[in-house]
Amino acid sequence: MALAAVGGFAALGLIACGNDSSNSAVAATSAEDLSAQLSANDVALREAIDGWRGAGDPPTEPPPDEVVAPARFLEEAARLLAAHPNLATATFGLLPAALASEVRELTRAARDLRKLSGGARPRKLKTAPPKPLADLVGYYGAARERYAIGENYLAAIHLVESKFGRVKSNSVAGAKGPMQFIPSTWRIYGMGGNIKDDHDAILAAANLLRDSGAPRSYGRALYSYNPSRLYVGAVQRYAKLIVRDPYALYFLYSWEP
Repeated sequence: MALAAVGGFAALGLIACGNDSSNSAVAATSAEDLSAQLSANDVALREAIDGWRGAGDPPTEPPPDEVVAPARFLEEAARLLAAHPNLATATFGLLPAALASEVRELTRAARDLRKLSGGARPRKLKTAPPKPLADLVGYYGAARERYAIGENYLAAIHLVESKFGRVKSNSVAGAKGPMQFIPSTWRIYGMGGNIKDDHDAILAAANLLRDSGAPRSYGRALYSYNPSRLYVGAVQRYAKLIVRDPYALYFLYSWEP
């Protein structure tokens, strides 16, 4: 059943509000500067994540400033590179191979979402702290066990739709909750749950994806979730990165609206 679950796509607001360069943490003026900053930032980010995970993994505490700051830098660098293709090409060529591959995928995902936003004007979003990462990982696992949907795909959708539940605003088309369901679609897949609850919404998303062809075809299932090739591409890039880099879920979770 091909139903557009998200309808208005909350991330349009996230992209728009995230493109204000006046408060950017990225101060590089050349590919050389930016590549050097990205390399140093990568080391600091991974060391900080190791420290955050030290008290328990997945963490039950919010990410400390030592994680949030370099995670924000990485996010803003990807947005900057998405908006400046020539700078992106030059920067990728100066980075170590593994980091270049990762930054390239983050940049492509940011570019997809930027195009999908269609130049939408920034709007004020209602936000609140997300549930602990330990709780969310448990929800993804429960959904995988019930519907055989990859936890990485559920996390990627959760990121794109609401920054892991941080964004509480409805979309401009009336989609609601952390996985951004149109109420009519929720009545089919929500199983009587609360559309604004992360646990219930993640299970509903897995339910819809399974009904739409996943795990055999995640591309087709994601297109049912949101009928845009740009959306599908961005989610798939994040999902694959979460599998490839054991640090990715931690820094993506630390991104803020």
